[in-house]
Amino acid sequence: METPDSRASTDVEEAYRPDQPATSTFGTDLVNLPSRTLGDDAQLREFTQETVSGQILKVVKSNKTGNIERYQLVTFTVDDKENPKNWPKAYKWWCTMTVAITCFVVAFDSAVITADIPGVMREFNVSEEVALLSITLFVVGFGIGPMIFAPLSEIVGRRPIYASTLLLAVVFIIPGAVAKNIETLLVTRALDGIAFSAPMTLVGGTLADLWRTEERGVPMAAFSAAPFIGPAIGPLVGGFLSDALGWRWLYWMQLILSGIVYILITLTVPETYAPKILARRAAKLRKSTNDDRHVTEQDLDTRPLGQRLRLFLIRPSQLLFGEAIVFCISVYMSVLYGLLYMFFVAYPIIYQQGKGYSAGTTGLMFIPIAVGVLCSAFCAPMVNKHYLGLVAKHGGNPPAEVRLVPMMVSCWFIPIGLFIFAWTSYPRLSWVGPALGGFPVGFGFIFLYNSANNYLVDSYQHQAASALAAKTFLRSFWGAATVLFTGQMYARLGYQWASSLLAFIGLACCAIPFVFYYKGAAIRKHSKFAYSPDEENAGKAVH
Repeated sequence: METPDSRASTDVEEAYRPDQPATSTFGTDLVNLPSRTLGDDAQLREFTQETVSGQILKVVKSNKTGNIERYQLVTFTVDDKENPKNWPKAYKWWCTMTVAITCFVVAFDSAVITADIPGVMREFNVSEEVALLSITLFVVGFGIGPMIFAPLSEIVGRRPIYASTLLLAVVFIIPGAVAKNIETLLVTRALDGIAFSAPMTLVGGTLADLWRTEERGVPMAAFSAAPFIGPAIGPLVGGFLSDALGWRWLYWMQLILSGIVYILITLTVPETYAPKILARRAAKLRKSTNDDRHVTEQDLDTRPLGQRLRLFLIRPSQLLFGEAIVFCISVYMSVLYGLLYMFFVAYPIIYQQGKGYSAGTTGLMFIPIAVGVLCSAFCAPMVNKHYLGLVAKHGGNPPAEVRLVPMMVSCWFIPIGLFIFAWTSYPRLSWVGPALGGFPVGFGFIFLYNSANNYLVDSYQHQAASALAAKTFLRSFWGAATVLFTGQMYARLGYQWASSLLAFIGLACCAIPFVFYYKGAAIRKHSKFAYSPDEENAGKAVH
């Protein structure tokens, strides 16, 4: 059998040595690779680069023996059919739409029960605040789950996480639907929130697995719209359903839709995570050749799982409270997320209490939000084209701050929509005003979220996954909290000034992208965790 040494000059693509800087993978690919589970010397291009031989020679010095060890990192071969990026385009679109619809259903499940909170209050004889906990606890789960499932997926792959968490989520909908007391309902909603957070966390990574960077514009636009259309459609469907059949059918509807997507994603979407696919290939090679040197970077990482998982819990907190960029962007996204869930309480106040509409008719008022989201999704390719122009202008290496341009434009849509919503909400006025106020809000959501995510990714590169986790954690807890005090806020301030307060907060947040556009580069120079091209070129990227 040939040794790695004899093959190094022929069919092994390139040797990697610890005294040489690694060739890094940037952007979305890096976020969705095991950058958090591997050490500083990991060669992540193993998972993104196709080679003729399907191997890269890696030369390392053993910490135990001090001897030089030579391993063959397993890669995809050129035009490899097992590489998800080489799958037929029709099948990639099937997988894309399946995970996007799953994301839509999860968002739908979070919002559909808002249509009949009074029904829960009457059934269990509880206050509105207690009934609203069924929303709050679900959204809290959205903040807790990613801290567990995101790093775990880097170790076991995406498919096991999808299959196990969706199954648990579907099962726990049933006791909620037949609950005999409020405690059962709240516990099952909390568990469902944690379980359903997994597909929401993994969907972006799945799309990065399937599509090359230059192909991702339209698929990512389809995915981006799903989490925002779900909450807009949920109250619409839920309103008519609860009017006709009662609040328990809101849970049976969740069971039906969630069961469908569970079957689709489990039976039709295979493993897409390159490190997992290559790990299986390496195991087969070791068995067939009886040579233990066929490995992946994950096989070479000997740190205990517990040690790696502790890092995932600590690093997001360090970034959230120690990095001005992460903190301010997270606060802004929290305000937006909270606004989305405030609407679930505010719309029934404006239309059901103020105008005497039914839950079903009130649900119709959410349609302009969904239309705004769809319109912004259709504009996403133009935004991407504009960014590619800026990339060319900067010689292929634009500063992270160019990601803020769409944010600087779209941030104004949020306060504009809220002011319209506020000052047309008098009971004596037409329903049209507050409903149309939702359009600019929905239109602004996607641009703001995508710009914020891209800015964090470009600013933190190797730390981007932890930065996004910090943002999701804060966003979810704030969104959960807003549901509980929105009713009191509208009762004390009145329809107009309660909504105006939200508008003024959104207006104040408009300063954030402008400050970072002009000062972000200077701030990142003093950061311990932010990406630095100089450090990267020297092979000293912070991990």
